[in-house]
Amino acid sequence: MIVAVIDGQGGGIGSEIIKGLRQELIPGLELLALGTNSTATSRMMKAGANRGATGENAIIRTCLKADVIIGPLAIIISNSMMGEVTPKMTEALCSSAARKILIPLTQENVQIIGASQEPLPHLVARAVKEIKEI
Repeated sequence: MIVAVIDGQGGGIGSEIIKGLRQELIPGLELLALGTNSTATSRMMKAGANRGATGENAIIRTCLKADVIIGPLAIIISNSMMGEVTPKMTEALCSSAARKILIPLTQENVQIIGASQEPLPHLVARAVKEIKEI
């Protein structure tokens, strides 16, 4: 199973996701770190991703090959993360046949009614459990 972990800015959420997935030792799991910038990609690679790539084209091309795409909610909001997430990225992500697992944390002017206000470690644990069940 190919899991694309997408993050931007400092890559903190993506690196926590990768650490959580690596701890579960899921057989046949290939983790791809896709950063909107090199800092995010680097941090996710240090967390244990198999491969990594940076930027708009890498994200657009790789999300076509992924079975699962996971990251913060902002990855599907055009121009989010201070402009790091481009409209082309969000179109490719949302159009991908991959299952999307989104962590409901965002600094954008978006509120998800009904989403829990749990801390990041709890949200990552729930996301890891979801991927493990796939």
